[in-house]
Amino acid sequence: MAGVSNPRPSAPNLAPQVVLPGRRADRSTPRSDLCPRPESFPGGKCDPADRDVVHTALRETREEVGLVVPEEHVWGVLRPVHDQRKTTVVPVLAGVGPLDPQSLRPNPDEVDEVFALPLAHLLQEQNQGYTHFCHGGHFRYTLPVFLHGPHRIWGLTAVITEFTLQLLAPGVYQPCLASPELPRG
Repeated sequence: MAGVSNPRPSAPNLAPQVVLPGRRADRSTPRSDLCPRPESFPGGKCDPADRDVVHTALRETREEVGLVVPEEHVWGVLRPVHDQRKTTVVPVLAGVGPLDPQSLRPNPDEVDEVFALPLAHLLQEQNQGYTHFCHGGHFRYTLPVFLHGPHRIWGLTAVITEFTLQLLAPGVYQPCLASPELPRG
């Protein structure tokens, strides 16, 4: 998860932030307000030339949003999470410093827009919530959701955001669920 800046800003007006590219919608799949396109962190499959998941995350961030993050700015790797197709996603957390999303160069084939979420915004309770998912009339699972203007951060991106907030703001961010996880089957 490239895109989280330093949690201890050096000046009062430099707020830590999470940067998210809005993914290009699959044009063959109709979208609606009931199923908005997902906002997500840069990322993708490992290429044969990638040394490890950190290298993959840094390469994908550069390719998708034009942000070059030096390897020494990587803070670490979060615990892997799995999507509904059982694909393993390994979030990588890195410091990018103060960042203006307007300075990025999103790949138009993959990204519609890029926006930043200040950490302080994510920590405000009115911007946090949970979505309950049902299948066949039965409750299946609950996932976090974060609100930011027209953007709704949900799904795997919200789960990764929640893990990140627990690390960056322990004692401040208190999730309502013990451990949000996607269903495994």
